[in-house]
Amino acid sequence: MTDILLEVCVDDAAGLRAAIDGGADRIELCSALAVGGLTPSAGLMTLAGRSSVPCYAMIRPRVGDFVYSAEELAVMEDDIRFAASCGIAGVVFGANLPDGRLDHDALTQLSEVIASMPRTLHRAFDLVPDIADAIEIATACGFERILTSGRALSASEGIDDLKTAVEVANGQISIMPGSGVNLETVEKLLAQVEVSEIHSSCSSNVDVANPAVAAFGFSDPQIKRTDARLVHAMKKILLDHRV
Repeated sequence: MTDILLEVCVDDAAGLRAAIDGGADRIELCSALAVGGLTPSAGLMTLAGRSSVPCYAMIRPRVGDFVYSAEELAVMEDDIRFAASCGIAGVVFGANLPDGRLDHDALTQLSEVIASMPRTLHRAFDLVPDIADAIEIATACGFERILTSGRALSASEGIDDLKTAVEVANGQISIMPGSGVNLETVEKLLAQVEVSEIHSSCSSNVDVANPAVAAFGFSDPQIKRTDARLVHAMKKILLDHRV
């Protein structure tokens, strides 16, 4: 039997520590998870590069879509180089054409920056019009896995597309469900889709301690924080669902 791996997404040093303490198998390192995750800071990548758990850095230079200019792709290339230089285990990126299809040329360009560096295709996949075409491109570009909610707002809503993606991938590339995967939804997901890894924030809502921080607009009144107890509980569920 094979364990189902747990990837936890984090966007600060406290989240990194909580994910490690809770038993995450891999960490997706970001900034600004509230907008789906952006490229983490140099300092956070350097800290994560010393981690005992493999960390993959999100490479996303701005909020919004994944249609990138030449200048933005150059920024992403430099971010990939920096991530590799400080010991980050892998990178996470994606790129679309204006019609939603994966941008094969941009993905190839980024993949060739450090061709040996492991990489995950992020939820740019959830915008594609054709699953089979996108999986073919991702495989050709050397991605290890595709993070996807099955082209829906959450993985629970995207079950049918997740099943299709797993079938089309046929073991050539891992399909990793993410978005809305938590302790309440994960068992139903695993009962319907055969996967070898899942992606979750394992977070809980906490109130900002100082109300003035929210009043000045420096934070929302309530924020999500990675919770080591939730990471541990999620890992326990996955251990009971070995494939």
